[in-house]
Amino acid sequence: MIIGICGGTASGKTIFAKKIVEIVDSNSIIYLEHDAYYLGLDQLPPGLQQEKNFDHPDSLDNNLIIKHLKMLQANQSIERPIYDFTKHKRRSETLTIPPKPIILVDGILIFAIKKLRKMFDIKVFIDAPTDIRLARRLQRDLLDRGRDPKSVLDQYLNTVRPMHKRYVESSKRYADIIIHGRIKKHDTGLDLLVTKINAYLNDTRQSIINESSML
Repeated sequence: MIIGICGGTASGKTIFAKKIVEIVDSNSIIYLEHDAYYLGLDQLPPGLQQEKNFDHPDSLDNNLIIKHLKMLQANQSIERPIYDFTKHKRRSETLTIPPKPIILVDGILIFAIKKLRKMFDIKVFIDAPTDIRLARRLQRDLLDRGRDPKSVLDQYLNTVRPMHKRYVESSKRYADIIIHGRIKKHDTGLDLLVTKINAYLNDTRQSIINESSML
């Protein structure tokens, strides 16, 4: 089962995904960030490179993540890229990820890319208010990515906000579940998703038991 978790920048996608992993079982779930598949600044299409636009669907290596999802479905391990946001390029090393029954994929643009969107069995959209997302993004970029306030705000106004309206907000219509505002401890959408995941895992285990008994 592949679950897509979409939403605007700093909407709480990572928090939501980690809550699922914590509640269910980390041995049964892969958490895959679309952000890890960003192209380096020098690899972006010319127009995006000039604008330093990392909020357009073409700023990511979508063919590679689709290939990796298909490999995981085929019970094969992948070598996931590691992206350095302070240098806007991938590191030379990769992260080996073995296959597991559940795959969580999060990203701001995963529903805007048709070939990727079609791979999700369940699509979740985290719909957080703009002011909260901007405050979270500022805090994250200043503390975790070594940015200065002016560069963060310039990027937000020049590319993040217009691309959000064009690609992210418009892709919300594809969601099966929409989580509004802050994620609560016992959010209905979270509870529904965890129930669905556990049912899938139980069915998978039962199928294995049945197949073994027939041998």
